[in-house]
Amino acid sequence: MTAPRETSPSAFERWRSATLAPFSHRAFALFWTASLVSSFGSMIQTVGASWLMTTIAPSPDMIALVQTAGSLPFFLLSLIAGGFADTRDRRSVMIFSQLLMLVASTVLAVITLMGSISPALLLGLTFLIGCGTAIFAPAWQASISELVPRNQIASAVMANSVGFNLARSVGPAIGGVIVAVAGAAVAFVVNAVSYIGMLATVIWWRPQRQRSSLPPEPLGAAISTGIRYVRLSPHLLAILARCVLFTIPMAATPALMPVVARDLLGGDARTYGLLLGGFGLGAMLGALSSAALRSRFSADALLRILSALAFVAMLAIGQSSFAALTLLALVLAGATWTLGLANFNIAVQLSSPRWVMGRMLATYQSVAFAGMALGSWGWGQFAERFGLRESLTVAAVTALVSLVMARWLPVSVASQGSLDPHSGPGVASPKVQIHPASGPIVVTVTYRVPQQNAAEFLELVNELGRIRQRDGARRWSVCQDIDDPEFWVERFASPTWIDYQRRHMRMTLADVGVQERLRQLIIGERGTVRRTVERPSGSEPLGNELHRPEALDDTSGHA
Repeated sequence: MTAPRETSPSAFERWRSATLAPFSHRAFALFWTASLVSSFGSMIQTVGASWLMTTIAPSPDMIALVQTAGSLPFFLLSLIAGGFADTRDRRSVMIFSQLLMLVASTVLAVITLMGSISPALLLGLTFLIGCGTAIFAPAWQASISELVPRNQIASAVMANSVGFNLARSVGPAIGGVIVAVAGAAVAFVVNAVSYIGMLATVIWWRPQRQRSSLPPEPLGAAISTGIRYVRLSPHLLAILARCVLFTIPMAATPALMPVVARDLLGGDARTYGLLLGGFGLGAMLGALSSAALRSRFSADALLRILSALAFVAMLAIGQSSFAALTLLALVLAGATWTLGLANFNIAVQLSSPRWVMGRMLATYQSVAFAGMALGSWGWGQFAERFGLRESLTVAAVTALVSLVMARWLPVSVASQGSLDPHSGPGVASPKVQIHPASGPIVVTVTYRVPQQNAAEFLELVNELGRIRQRDGARRWSVCQDIDDPEFWVERFASPTWIDYQRRHMRMTLADVGVQERLRQLIIGERGTVRRTVERPSGSEPLGNELHRPEALDDTSGHA
């Protein structure tokens, strides 16, 4: 009897498995549901605030400032929020941010109900709500790795995008009806209530985290470390640059949508809600198609395609006078918008180690929302001076810049597992007692390199130097002995002993791979390491009571 032949899963089954895998984790499913409810509230809030501005300050630049007020906090606060997300309890950060948004939304609703709202108050309270979102986002996104395995992070990010854009598809239409029937104040009340579910979920959540043996970095040092990590990571710089080139032109679409509904289509709040719904529907379709597209195209190729589609969508929106054509163009724009931002987000998450994940996501958000804020303000000003159609047309042409620059700024992600932490031996204990704040700790590593390997060694040791500096080393240099050309000396410092230990804990498997390749080029198994501490004039030598030299001699190779 012939055994039944096993059939491979269909494309739909593979898509369903990849898309729904994160929901097998209860905590993620609860967060996703709470986030969906909150997203509905945010979409209703957006419709209420934007349409309310058209009635109290109807110029295009003031209407576009509503989008700017919501986006600007991400530029101003994301790095601080990312520093807190990496060095403090993320759960506490998330609770604080939810309370801030709840209070600001409630105040906005009450003031509007009292009839005391003004453009300045509307923008100010929208800015406060944006501050809460900016504080919440890095902690929440960095927590995804605690909710699902690393191989499901991309699926979890896209699942969140599906939920957000499901709300964006239906929420604006509901918001348009609420604003048209009951007024903007009721929309603000609905938004305030929507935060309760997420607040309850965060309070319920009790994540298990590994306790570090080292105290947390001070906030200023944590922010500086994050900036240095980005500055010395070429692949992340390319992702962020492409993100700016993508978001600045695309910001014209949501920022000017109320004016498109009013001036180009002659509609009201319902029309605006319908257009937002079309944008959201496209965004949801884009998120649902992400798994299939990512399996077919590389991240870089997909982003190139999206830049071209952004040009087509915005050109159609700017030139159309027909609601049906504008709606179709907004569906395309929504899909392009979501696929672009989600793929930048995924690229950052898959290219960042866990110890700096919150700061890298915060940096990405700062850059993305700076582009949105700048684009919203700039295209609003352009529309006020030169016309709405002209503004959208120029924005469409500007979208092609990202396509042109892709040749010099390719987007790539790290290979699976390469950024996992290295679990090798820890820092060797010094032979003398040393205070955590003592320093600088100066490390010298000597190598003997055959002349035929010198060129390759120099290239690799400079790459290793970039890694050491990225993780916290200072004053890095490499020298070649002019009397013994095979003798090389690498030198670098850490500000304090505790900074030296932190740098060691940040090593990844990819970093170790660079060291292993370097060792294949030298004579002996590894370089000879000496760790020393700088001693200012008048200081007592370490280990004096044991009659040891002030040098911290260690040949274990822990450089």
